[in-house]
Amino acid sequence: QLHLVESGGALVRPGGSLSLSCAASPFAFDNYAIGWFRQGPGKEREGISCISNKDGSTYYSESTKGRFAISRDKATNTVKLQMDSLEAEDTATYYCAAGRFCSFHPANYPSWGQGTRVTVSS
Repeated sequence: QLHLVESGGALVRPGGSLSLSCAASPFAFDNYAIGWFRQGPGKEREGISCISNKDGSTYYSESTKGRFAISRDKATNTVKLQMDSLEAEDTATYYCAAGRFCSFHPANYPSWGQGTRVTVSS
């Protein structure tokens, strides 16, 4: 019932933009907050954004605030992460995850997608 699939990862130049999508099962979309995490080479998994299923509240890490925007679309059960002004440091595998509430702690999310790779390079 908690099924998540990410898409949209690509190679993009510094300063460019990219939109990632997380297709969720209807049950996950209606009952769980959806968070976005990323894990760069040799780094720990980092929570970067989350959107609440209850009231649509959005949350961002300091590293992404002002550059990334999260949104949800009930018509398609999809959560999108619009990423602008991308930097080399944004290079990572990006994951979406379903949790009972918004948090930047991976342990609070019982269900994860398989990830999508984002590379920012000239």
